[in-house]
Amino acid sequence: MSAALQNKWDKRYQNASESNQPAQVLKDNLHLIPNHGRALELACGLGGNALLLAQQGLEVDAWDLSSVAINKLNTFAQQRGVNISAQQRDIEQAPLPSSSYDLICVSAFLERSLCPSIIEALRPGGLLFYQTFTQLKTQSSGPSNSAFLLERGELLSLFVPLNLVAYREEQDCGDLGKGLRNQAYLVARKA
Repeated sequence: MSAALQNKWDKRYQNASESNQPAQVLKDNLHLIPNHGRALELACGLGGNALLLAQQGLEVDAWDLSSVAINKLNTFAQQRGVNISAQQRDIEQAPLPSSSYDLICVSAFLERSLCPSIIEALRPGGLLFYQTFTQLKTQSSGPSNSAFLLERGELLSLFVPLNLVAYREEQDCGDLGKGLRNQAYLVARKA
């Protein structure tokens, strides 16, 4: 685990007093979430997605590099009366367990080398909810390093072994003040 990277994220979360909002991919597709099962939020940060999934009745694991974020997420879960198994974990170094999750959620994080492991960690019929930033920017939000930005349509190709359920990438057309800009999202299901 890179101490410098962990320190960067610990500092970012140090003064947070509430969880982040759930990703648009979950909010738009809440009706697709199973009524029960085991879920994982990777690179969870302050756990807005994990909290939403736990409130929906799922058994939730949440992993992040930042110990500060994990401690705060545990507090937020306790305040809301939900159970989340939150762990500080370097997801680039620790393998994901095979066929273990009915749902995996990833937002605002991109490490392309993990995509095959994410697919493998889904149980048959399991759903992936993935949302992250794109190279095409209509606003200044999100990372500037292109290594952490999706090319046009790339999210579809990263998870091609899964069956597409929903996809959204609005790019730069229409009213740029509305919709999902600077990001793409995907919901896909393992056969």
